[in-house]
Amino acid sequence: MIDREQVRKVAHLARLELTPEEEEKFTTQLGSILDYFEQLSELDVSNVPPTARAIDVSNVTRPDELQPYPDREEILQSAPEQEGDFFKVPKILNAE
Repeated sequence: MIDREQVRKVAHLARLELTPEEEEKFTTQLGSILDYFEQLSELDVSNVPPTARAIDVSNVTRPDELQPYPDREEILQSAPEQEGDFFKVPKILNAE
């Protein structure tokens, strides 16, 4: 069972300021969560393969295909600065 001192320690590590009422509330809630995990640890899962998800999910994104933007001038006009046909951005590499 978790006690208020442990809740204070976790709150301190998480940089949370809790009121005494919140400490009491979270002590009860975290205790219930830990009790539930205790119940789960009693299950025999020796024949259950490890998984990352409960259901099989595949990537549903589209393939990335290069396509020219239809109105180059429009997108260049939205840039804060431009130099000719290019976006002008701050230099991020030093000369060394």
